[in-house]
Amino acid sequence: MNTDTALWLHRTAPVTDPVARLLCFPHAGGSASFFRDWGQRIPGVEVYAVRYPGRAERLGEPLATDLRELARAVADAAAPLADLPLALFGHSMGAPIALETAAALEARGINPVHLFASGSCDAAYPSPEEWADPSEEDDPAVIERLLTLGGTDPELAADPEFQELVLPYVRADANMFHAYTTRPGTVVRCPVTTIAGDADADTDRRPWSELTTGGVREQSTRGDHFYLVANPPHSLIRETLAAVPARPAA
Repeated sequence: MNTDTALWLHRTAPVTDPVARLLCFPHAGGSASFFRDWGQRIPGVEVYAVRYPGRAERLGEPLATDLRELARAVADAAAPLADLPLALFGHSMGAPIALETAAALEARGINPVHLFASGSCDAAYPSPEEWADPSEEDDPAVIERLLTLGGTDPELAADPEFQELVLPYVRADANMFHAYTTRPGTVVRCPVTTIAGDADADTDRRPWSELTTGGVREQSTRGDHFYLVANPPHSLIRETLAAVPARPAA
């Protein structure tokens, strides 16, 4: 994979004298554009949205198939940005990608200062019976799942051209997420904040308290799985990052 920073990470807005940088990891089927206005909404924080291959600006590239390999590539691209405190925000599928990216950064001697696991909660993993295999779903079922989760306009989802363009990487992301398991010993040092909507029936369940030595804070907010469309956690992020040291700990 090409680890050029500009290819993998899109700076959503210029920030004068930022106090920290935030990497934002989209959900399954999502792209960097999901966070397009965040750089203007979190004062003092320089926001970078992760560009997954196989969609949007990288449509002609092969889709990612291994979540851990994807995270290592993002970590390589993010390393030059670590002259300032570096935090990670992952929504839904983006949360475990952020976790693996944090682990890859720590292996390089770069310690992220915080990880925000959005659409996720600190709980035991779902049982195998609850974890449906996405490869068994036909196209109408995939579209229905997108609409049930929220975050996708129903009229747009019904458009055949949209389906032809988007369904391949929605499926690829779902298969990659389904195949991912946390390796024993994958524990990061950065604090974790989980954020979940109070009406979210599809919250990602992950034992975050076992995956970090930095402590876990759980936050609930109004909304469903895509609470952050109408109620983005900008204030929470800003207040959390305002308290970190001026330089990341080595």
